[in-house]
Amino acid sequence: MLIEGRLIRIARIDAEGYQFLDNPGTALEAIKCLEERVDVLTFIQSISDRSAKYPYPMEWDNAAVLPVSTLDNWMTKQIDFKARNKARKAAKSGIDVREVVLDDELTRGISEIYNESRTRQGKPFWHYGKGLDEVRRMNATFIDQSIFIGAYFQSNLIGFVKLVVSDDGTQAGLMQIISMIHHRDKAPTNALIARAVRSCAERAIPYLWYANFSYGRKQDDGLADFKRHNGFQKVDIPRYYVPLTAAGRIALRLGLHRKSAQWVPEPVAAVYRTVRRKWYERRYPTLESV
Repeated sequence: MLIEGRLIRIARIDAEGYQFLDNPGTALEAIKCLEERVDVLTFIQSISDRSAKYPYPMEWDNAAVLPVSTLDNWMTKQIDFKARNKARKAAKSGIDVREVVLDDELTRGISEIYNESRTRQGKPFWHYGKGLDEVRRMNATFIDQSIFIGAYFQSNLIGFVKLVVSDDGTQAGLMQIISMIHHRDKAPTNALIARAVRSCAERAIPYLWYANFSYGRKQDDGLADFKRHNGFQKVDIPRYYVPLTAAGRIALRLGLHRKSAQWVPEPVAAVYRTVRRKWYERRYPTLESV
């Protein structure tokens, strides 16, 4: 369990999206035995099981979901012309995309990608500066459920995907997808998505999941546009909030269980993101601004 928050302590499955609570009652009993205080337990259902079925307080969460059948169906029917052209551009640029194993060579390649830029998307990149041992350790989680895909240009790793398949095999989640900024003209990220679709299709995994489709009240979102261009759809799934203490019950009534992004007006948040990006661009010149 992952427990977050200071005033209100909220617990969730550390592997949320890859593992699910088949028996929430058992989890609730286990939490009561913890020495650490937990005010609220939150959990979601899987993408293949979207009808609310538990008698707990519930709100709708959202997920970016791509139904998978075949790579050809994805290329011809599920994505728009922009994503299709970029996927083809990657192949014409000499990008080689294939499934790989997490070994020393892949770990070194991932480290080089992490350390390419101190900032990404207008804020500090939290993987920047990590040593090889830490890079390998963090990517070795859920290793028996993981599929690694590498994008190579002239034999050098320029992007990778880590897919994690759920316990029941009904969905694979993009735990990580990242490419080198100075190779973005070759569209390696699009090539990685295409190979992820193929990997799911070959294993008869019906859904590819890419975290949330939207976050809080955010309106203009380049990542959401990327997901949409590549065939991902916004799907609502039940998220439960089970109060375990008086503080937890009060928090639910007042809406304090929600993240700050859901409280801040979007115009204010947009100004903050712009100021933050410009400040970091001035302090740490980055390839993203070139």
